[in-house]
Amino acid sequence: MRTVTSCSGYGETLSRLLEATAHRGLTVFAQIDHAEAAREVGMEMADEAVVVIGNPRAGTPLMREDPKIGIELPLRMLVWNDGADTMVGYNDPRDLSRLYQVAPQAVTLEAMSAVLEELAHEAAAQTNLP
Repeated sequence: MRTVTSCSGYGETLSRLLEATAHRGLTVFAQIDHAEAAREVGMEMADEAVVVIGNPRAGTPLMREDPKIGIELPLRMLVWNDGADTMVGYNDPRDLSRLYQVAPQAVTLEAMSAVLEELAHEAAAQTNLP
């Protein structure tokens, strides 16, 4: 997993990630609040959420190449508190080429990787988005 330490707290980092995602016209398919789910069953844990994001224009060609890659899509980003730090993490989509028959879509995987890296850094930054 690639990780970036945020300059802000959990709430602001998560908000920045959602803003950066919207700014790029990506779809947020789901947001899973693991800490809230834990509280609902009487357990406590540090703040942690998964944001499920994607763009069917990018994912569809991958699934046409190898339908099994659909288990990996849409992509996910994780925001969590790790002690005093808030972290943003994601798995590099380029690694999917080792698991699935998507070699002809290498350019798409590169682009997905670049977008996730940009999103992670924007979510973790102190400056406002344009």
